[in-house]
Amino acid sequence: QVQLVESGGGLVQPGGSLRLSCTASGDIYQIYNMGWYRQVPGKQRELVADITDGGRINYAESVKGRFLISRDNAKNTVYLQMNDLKPEDTAVYYCNADLDYFSHGDQMDAWGQGTLVTVSS
Repeated sequence: QVQLVESGGGLVQPGGSLRLSCTASGDIYQIYNMGWYRQVPGKQRELVADITDGGRINYAESVKGRFLISRDNAKNTVYLQMNDLKPEDTAVYYCNADLDYFSHGDQMDAWGQGTLVTVSS
């Protein structure tokens, strides 16, 4: 019913930039929180950044000052602008959305399939 589609991952050199996009589609009533998580094999998935429908933003300490999260509510899209990328940013990045589908109260926690970001020289 709800699908999150991510784009923008790829290979970049240290210090480079990428912009990830995630668009939610389907019978969506309202998206409350959207965020980006990342995971490296052998490590826990971690929150990178999230943003509520009201604009409250959280960043992981490791990305503060380098990454910017934003959303376009009209497009059901969340973005992650990643600047000054470091090798340790290499991970699969997953889009997440806490939303109601169809009507208020039909809550689900939706995930994208992930997009790989590789930071390497």
